[in-house]
Order: sequence, then structure tokens, then C-alpha cells
Amino acid sequence: MPALTPKMASVVERMARAGHPPLHALTPAEAKAAYEKGAGVLEVPKPQLARVEDSTLPARDGHALPVRLYAPSHEVLPVLMYFHGGGFTVGSIATHDTLCRVLSRDSGCAVVSVDYRLAPEHKFPTASDDAWDALSQLSQQASKLGLDGGRIALGGDSAGGTLAAVCAILARDAGLSIALQLLFYPGMTAHQDTPSHLRLANGPLLDEALISWFFGLYVRTPADRDDWRFAPLNAEDVEGVAPAWIGLAECDPLVDEGIAYADKLRAAGVAVDLEIYRGVIHEFIKMGRALPEALTAHADAARALKEALQP
Repeated sequence: MPALTPKMASVVERMARAGHPPLHALTPAEAKAAYEKGAGVLEVPKPQLARVEDSTLPARDGHALPVRLYAPSHEVLPVLMYFHGGGFTVGSIATHDTLCRVLSRDSGCAVVSVDYRLAPEHKFPTASDDAWDALSQLSQQASKLGLDGGRIALGGDSAGGTLAAVCAILARDAGLSIALQLLFYPGMTAHQDTPSHLRLANGPLLDEALISWFFGLYVRTPADRDDWRFAPLNAEDVEGVAPAWIGLAECDPLVDEGIAYADKLRAAGVAVDLEIYRGVIHEFIKMGRALPEALTAHADAARALKEALQP
């Protein structure tokens, strides 16, 4: 395993000393609650913004998807639609509130964060269907929300990065212009069998047991794993999808599949900016109080958004 930075190693040691049971040792309801409780512990201070507004967007089955709009001003701004991480099982608008505020403040764009439905109550492909429905509705309703529907980016971390990549492909197929796909350590592969998955099977934080637990709750049958909406690396054709900014953690089981997706996009002629943050683990972007690499990643992502969404 690559060496952790001293600050990252200190965070991991403190997590171990805290003695909390791993999420996969809990019931799904307990895991959701535990993730909510711990999500903000290492976050930077929460930025205050001119607009923070809760509303809903309709899914195809009539379900009202909660969304939260963040904006640094009341001007008509371009927008990033953001999907939180959490293995399709945990996480929410609330767990990623600070991150979305930071991205909005630092990029100058609006952010719309989506509470897509989670496993085990909602199996594959509900999350990707909800994500696409939210994006479709946002593109139609942008002007009503005071947003520039002609300048939309997609973003997400971990499972949310999977959803953003899926939506980028669906948007290409639907003729919906997307300025950027902003992917923090996205899940991309059908089966967790890359060298980094094998090398980092015991974590820290994200390990093989937790990944298998998440996906076991989400997929209906093993065949779902081979569907490109679960594993975008299986997509037949990514030519013409939105340019990508991909930020990966070196000490993360998902790092190899992130690199592989960057290679797949580049081979199809898609512009890719790939950043690998050394010595840090999965979820590091939500640890800005402790890790300078998180602050660097926030700044890098915001810069990419600003450049992609400028008029």
C-alpha cells in the first residue's frame, strides 16, 4: 500500500481509536444514521451563501426527489448538479451540505444537490433513474429556479460519481449539452477485482467488506453489476460525452478504476483532467479540517467548474 501522509495517518489512527463499529456490522438504518452523525466531523467550516433553498423535482414514477439549491448570489448562474456518495445505501443532501457549499462559493456557480433514493428499499437502477430524472427536470426548469439551463455540469463522489458519469452518457444520447463531469473517486467497475481493490482490501475506511455490503444491498441480481449504469467502464461507447475532471485518492481501492475510466474517455477523444492526490484515502474531500489535500482538491475542482461553465 502507498504510504499515507502523516496527517492522513493521524486521522486513520483517531478513527480506529474511536472504536465505532464498521457500517457493514450495522443494520442499513443504523448505518445511515451513523454516517449522518459522523459526516461533518472533519469538514471545513460551513460557508454561508446568498441562496440555500430546498425544493423537489419529480421522478418518472411521481416520487418527489428532494433537492437543495446553493448559490453565492441571486444572479442567473450556471449550475452543477451534484450526487452524494455512500455506496447507494447511505448519505444525503445533509451529509454533503458543506462540500456543496464550498464548491458553490469557490466556483461562483450554483449547485443543486439531489437526494436520490437509496438501498435496500430502492434497488438498482433506481438511483441512476432518479439521477437522470433530476437532471432532465433541472434542464427544463432551470429558468424557473433562476439558473442558466444552457450551462450545466454534473458532479459526484464515489457512488455519486458513478451517477454523474452515467448521466453524462445519457445526456449525450439525449442531446443535452453538459459542460463538465466532475468525478471524485467514482465507482466505475463491475467487479472489485482491480489491483488497487486487492491491495487495499483491508482499507483503511473503505474496505472490501463494506463495498460488498453496499453493493449486496443495491443490486437485484449479480447480472446488475455488469450493466453500464452500475459500472460505466462497461459502457459500449463514450465518444462525445462531456469533458471530465477526475480527482482520485492514491490510497483508495477505487483508484485504478478511476484511472481506467480516464483512459477510456481519452481513447474516445474526450478531454480529461486527471488529478491523483497522494497519500490520502477514500472520502478525503470531506476531511478539509485535517487534510490540506482536501483543500487542494476543493480548489482544483472549483477551478475546473469555473473554466467549464464560463460564458
